[in-house]
Amino acid sequence: MILNETYTLSTGVQIPKLGLGTWFIDDDKAAQAVRDAIAIGYRNIDTAQAYSNERGVGEGVRTSSVPRDQIFVSTKLAAEIKNYKDAAAAIDGSLTTLGLDHIDLMLIHSPQPWNDFRGGDYADGNREAWRALEDAHKAGKLRAIGVSNFQQHDLENILEAGSVTPHVNQLLVHAGNTPTELIAYCQDKGILVEAYSPIAHGEILKNPDVTAMAERYGVTVPQLCIRYTLQLGTVSLPKTANVEHMRSNAQVDTVISADDMNLLRDLHARDYGQHSQFPVYSGK
Repeated sequence: MILNETYTLSTGVQIPKLGLGTWFIDDDKAAQAVRDAIAIGYRNIDTAQAYSNERGVGEGVRTSSVPRDQIFVSTKLAAEIKNYKDAAAAIDGSLTTLGLDHIDLMLIHSPQPWNDFRGGDYADGNREAWRALEDAHKAGKLRAIGVSNFQQHDLENILEAGSVTPHVNQLLVHAGNTPTELIAYCQDKGILVEAYSPIAHGEILKNPDVTAMAERYGVTVPQLCIRYTLQLGTVSLPKTANVEHMRSNAQVDTVISADDMNLLRDLHARDYGQHSQFPVYSGK
């Protein structure tokens, strides 16, 4: 069962292959969503300072029936923070808000602030934020550290300046948007890729080719898409507060053939409809 499977980070830390994304889950609903997911068997919970639900996520982890050391909790440093002092304070802030004595994985949410996504040069600021993550990692506050939405040149900037290679790069990866070269680069550097929005923020449900393939395998479109990201060798992070969807998203044991993997990898489906307003879906 996929909920029992893990990848091993370069440090030896194990991370479950399937996680629960919590973007768009309100803080007052996050605790119950997390408890529900943990009760089903999820052990990987992903949040971020930008989601404004760290408090609820932490409550859900603390009040679940599973010991804290069996749950992998990730959060992300706000994309706007590009200096050491503010980054160090924000790391401690997440620990306080979550109500946890350590965070399993913390990422720099974006190489640029959201209002300048894929825009200006923030190389120095990213180095400063990374240094704060490295120090928190050394102090035992964070078990692993990484980045999100980083392109190859962004990663090279960290590799040149840092003493720790990012353990993770969390990226927009789904059938229809597969950054093959970037994934290969990360894998070559020992950086695990996490796939957020593996169901393309729901837009992939409208794709007739993907729907037909899912029917051929006897699975739902979300199940096919989640399985696709897993077979790419990434952590899959579908987001939902719906208990039935949580259960269904974990039923992904069907193996996609090599030919169908190639079809999904070569698919171009990047129309995110109303969600295109968000920087990560804007096509920049």
